[in-house]
Amino acid sequence: MHIRPVHADDFDAIAALTNVYILQTTIHFGAEPVSGAELGAEWEKSRERHPFVVAHIDGQLAGFAKTTTFRTRAAYARTAEVGVYVHPDFHRRGVARGLYGALLEVCRDGRFEVLVAGIALPNAASVALHEAFGFFPVGVFHRIGFKFGSYHDVGFWELRLA
Repeated sequence: MHIRPVHADDFDAIAALTNVYILQTTIHFGAEPVSGAELGAEWEKSRERHPFVVAHIDGQLAGFAKTTTFRTRAAYARTAEVGVYVHPDFHRRGVARGLYGALLEVCRDGRFEVLVAGIALPNAASVALHEAFGFFPVGVFHRIGFKFGSYHDVGFWELRLA
């Protein structure tokens, strides 16, 4: 497995993977497919501030992990939201752990004080991953997301970097 910072030419594959999660799961609350151009444009706006890493196995995108803006007000500038997505063909192969290890290493450079992960529940694998990296639960919003005809809870986990 090769993990590196994202490149502009990764976004078509990232969009394809994101669309699996959008169209087939309640892990991602998006409703419409996204394009590589759309995701690449979002990345361009925040690339200096927000780390984004990808993993490849045998030349194929195995997954990605990224930070995004938690809230837009200035008081939240030292907080970021994190997320990780792994291609279904590469589940249970250490991809998410490798990606988070790389992402968190970059995040510990002083730019962030706190990382926040929102997890659509239930998702035991994601909870276990986050807790293995030191995230701890801070609360649950009940029935906050509606997708595929039903409501879903979202739990939030926090990691203090400083």
